[in-house]
Amino acid sequence: MTGLVTALVLGPILVGFVLYALPKGADAGAKWAGVAVAALAVALTLGNPHTPDDSVPWLARPFGAAFHFGFGAISYWIVVLLQVATFSALVALRATRLREYTAQMLVLLGAMTGVFLAKDLLLFALFWDLMLVPVFLLMVGWGLPGGGPRRAGTAAWRYLIYNLAGGLCLLLATAAFGIVHGSTDVIGNPDAHVVIGNVWGAWIFAGFAFAFLVKTPVFPFHTWMPATYGELPPPVVAVVSGIQSKAGLYGFIVIGLPFFAEQMRAATPLVVALGIISLLYGAFTALAQSDAKRVVAYSSLSHLGLILIAIFSFDQVAIAGAVVYIVAHGLFSAALFLVLGYVEEREETRSLQRLGGLGYGNPRLAGALVFAALAALGLPGLAGFAGELLILTGLYHAGFGAVALIALVPIVVAAAYMLRLFQGIMNGPKVADLPERRDLTWIEGLAVAPLVLGFILLGIDPAPVAGLASDAARALTGPQTPVSHRAQPRRSETESAYVAADSVR
Repeated sequence: MTGLVTALVLGPILVGFVLYALPKGADAGAKWAGVAVAALAVALTLGNPHTPDDSVPWLARPFGAAFHFGFGAISYWIVVLLQVATFSALVALRATRLREYTAQMLVLLGAMTGVFLAKDLLLFALFWDLMLVPVFLLMVGWGLPGGGPRRAGTAAWRYLIYNLAGGLCLLLATAAFGIVHGSTDVIGNPDAHVVIGNVWGAWIFAGFAFAFLVKTPVFPFHTWMPATYGELPPPVVAVVSGIQSKAGLYGFIVIGLPFFAEQMRAATPLVVALGIISLLYGAFTALAQSDAKRVVAYSSLSHLGLILIAIFSFDQVAIAGAVVYIVAHGLFSAALFLVLGYVEEREETRSLQRLGGLGYGNPRLAGALVFAALAALGLPGLAGFAGELLILTGLYHAGFGAVALIALVPIVVAAAYMLRLFQGIMNGPKVADLPERRDLTWIEGLAVAPLVLGFILLGIDPAPVAGLASDAARALTGPQTPVSHRAQPRRSETESAYVAADSVR
């Protein structure tokens, strides 16, 4: 045991509790301490990709469980995404009671890292519920001033009730899995040959699936999402939209595919139908919105529906594309919400009908928004394009050609609503009755820069993510035509990365 992986989970939580003990006047110091913790987490993760697992036996009865954390081929880049987004969110913080705000953000970082690094299902379920608490407290305590405490409180309770219901189903399904199988220490374990069929398997999978669909969210379980994204402060919604919404998709990949493949195949028609509805409903609803944050919120519903369909295609190329798109969406979604937060702070409104002309004299702010919007609409050379291309190619390869054609419609609509978003904020006539505008400060630029740099680099070379994802997809879905469409022996991670990159190009 190295202890490094466990430190990435528990370290931010412990620092968060320490910050609560600091004097009330230590707000600025607390913020930069949080920034340092997030930066250190990024450095440790990038510098130690092959760190061994940390595992300590935990329970023996009624089933075996372990305090088991470790990197996986799918989780590694999602954790890097989480840490980078949290770094950006902490740099962007400007709020009252900054010390408490920073403490909650660090607890959220640790809890979400625990979800993605947990190798034990019971540990996964416990951290799944723990990550709800800081989001709820942040929404209640630091909801947007314009919304008022009553509206923020309503959104917070809706978020908690929906996600807690999913978390309870997840916990019950985990307990049933442990009792039937005898152990929950199974995630990423190639020796854990688990086949749970018949009625038990159907009910256990239903519990997992409900939790994952609510968290993603997918139509019709999405109704908590618009209000939550609208009322959360921009730095928090950048993390929740960018990474927490991926926990359900991650669960389908690392839990559903290896342990409930039979049940997932049986549920494919229903889930793909929900994914298509989410794709179309999210895109066209985003096109009709006048609230800038809700445009991005409903666009996320559409994008995540596409990822869900890719996972249920059982195709290695589509699943590799889903992982690339998970990372890509996290980067550009977080960047969009941060920039829109800066716009709202300057203009005191999110209404596209009241905004206009902000790009005049503010080139840095306009540049950050245009890069994020172009990544979201899938411009070639940026991260969104690589993920979409792999997904559509995989869907066609798997016999989902009609679904791939339908998916082209919201991809085209994305160009319309993202260009409308940019035009409505940055171009057009100047609005004279709004406060004086100012460009991005160096601290605001520091917050956005890692996210923009990330989706530019991933768009240019998706191989580091696609390579690991293609290896993982091959292991999860069994023998298929490799991503390169050539029969070859098992490759190293580096060789697989080049193969996946070739398929994108």
